[in-house]
Amino acid sequence: MADTAALLGIAAVERDTGISKDSLRMWERRYQFPQPQRDAQGERAYPLEQVQKLRLIKRLLDLGHRAGRLVPTDVDSLQALLAQAQQQSFGAAPPRPELQPFLDDLRAHDVDGLRRKLTQALLRSGVGDGVMSLIAPLTTQVGELWMRGELQVFEEHIYSESIQLVLRQAILAMPQLARHERPRVLLTTLPDEQHGLGLLMAEALMALEGCECLSLGVQTPVADIVLAAAAHRADIVALSFSGYLAPNQVTESLSALRAQLPEAVELWAGGNSVALQKRSGHARLLHVTQLPQIAEQVQRWRAEAATA
Repeated sequence: MADTAALLGIAAVERDTGISKDSLRMWERRYQFPQPQRDAQGERAYPLEQVQKLRLIKRLLDLGHRAGRLVPTDVDSLQALLAQAQQQSFGAAPPRPELQPFLDDLRAHDVDGLRRKLTQALLRSGVGDGVMSLIAPLTTQVGELWMRGELQVFEEHIYSESIQLVLRQAILAMPQLARHERPRVLLTTLPDEQHGLGLLMAEALMALEGCECLSLGVQTPVADIVLAAAAHRADIVALSFSGYLAPNQVTESLSALRAQLPEAVELWAGGNSVALQKRSGHARLLHVTQLPQIAEQVQRWRAEAATA
């Protein structure tokens, strides 16, 4: 029996790796990995070498690889696959110079400095330009650095929390009267989609357009999305997708949700999932893959609503 001090509980592994508890349990059944031990209370406890492999798997999942291929693979092969993927995807290009001060604060663990710089940048440029010209590319850069192993998990978490705090403050600072116009938008992600920064950026841009926004946060079951949309009389349900979910899972979930929503409610899907690169085949399902498209689609919705 391994030293229990060198074991992590399932909640700690979820926080450390970003892999949900449900996925960990499913992989254990389906692929016989991970193989946790049990602590004194009978709860799952994971050796550190298994957690290290799970971190590799998470990085490759975020690059678009499939769990069925990754989870049964040995660590050396995963590391080789990650090195190849990083070289193809990122190369050795340095960060954009204007992003460097923010990255410097993050690496120096100067949380107050990072948040202060972000707030000042939004005040100078305005929320819309700040989201598209600063926060979106900075978020992409942080994700690339994490995937290369140049940022630790806790540093990526600090960055995410800082962006959430700064954007929430910016949204709340917008004039109240300007944020209660139609369309009414319900924002969330599907189960197993834990990345919420894209969702928050979309909410900021929609609020800037005067939309009445309600965020459910991340990982909301389809049935609950349908209930919430009815309860809050949503005109639009907006979902965000990173590259974490398999494309077929994204497509099937969107089809299932579209079938359960009233025809009058539009379904918008945004993010960098490859499943969204093709045009949707559903008349009321839009793939909004670029942030500038949000203002255009809000204006289009209002124009159609005015003539309905």
